[in-house]
Amino acid sequence: MSQWVILFAEEGTRPSGGGFLPFEPLAIMLVLFFFFYLVVLRPARRQERERVAMLSAMKKNDRVLTTGGIYGTIVAISEDKDEITVKVDDNVRLRMLKSSIMRNLSNEEAAQTAKAGVSSTAIKQGGA
Repeated sequence: MSQWVILFAEEGTRPSGGGFLPFEPLAIMLVLFFFFYLVVLRPARRQERERVAMLSAMKKNDRVLTTGGIYGTIVAISEDKDEITVKVDDNVRLRMLKSSIMRNLSNEEAAQTAKAGVSSTAIKQGGA
């Protein structure tokens, strides 16, 4: 019982203005939401934009990798439907949704080649 009396007595000696702020939990929630936006939502939006751009830039004879892990070459792209035909082997063609394409290997190889060409040109110019 004496411990409670001491606690209440110490609380009474606290200087004014050091109490609970009514907007403090709201400020913490806003900071957490801002952090969540920077770490999760913003990169997810960027990745989705890149994916939509990749899917819209697909063309015939592009090598692709599907979400099921199947490598193939695009044979036909339907403009009115969300459908493509992928040639897997000589006599095997698969009709699938455009959204089932995970990577466009032709575009990745072209980007790597262009990057290697730019870096080798920069090295040649820097050494001369």
